[in-house]
Amino acid sequence: MRILLFALLAVAAFSAAGCYSTETGSKRFGVPFAQDKVESRYQRSVAQVFKAARDVLAYNGTITGENLIDNTLTAKVDNKSVWFRVDEIETGVARTFVQIRTRAGGTDILLAAELDKQIAVKLTQTR
Repeated sequence: MRILLFALLAVAAFSAAGCYSTETGSKRFGVPFAQDKVESRYQRSVAQVFKAARDVLAYNGTITGENLIDNTLTAKVDNKSVWFRVDEIETGVARTFVQIRTRAGGTDILLAAELDKQIAVKLTQTR
């Protein structure tokens, strides 16, 4: 009985330790506690930033999901999963998160930073 209980606890601990949260609120299997997201702030409305992010993700890959209520996007770029979220932290200031994971659950912080930079450039072009 003790061995069975120990085995169940080990499986539960292993499965909980191998999960991470996405920006859309779901949990996925992968390397936890890895730096996988870039945060930025813009003096723009949430709608302007969301549109710029949608354009950038569509240009670089394929948009797989869009939630206008939570202001989140999901996409595939270079066979990697991308999650984007924007929220308003004060009037006229939007905060964004770009999160990227590989198929095996690893991270690609350089691609996240590049997409974040492209969103910033897109916002400066659409003044």
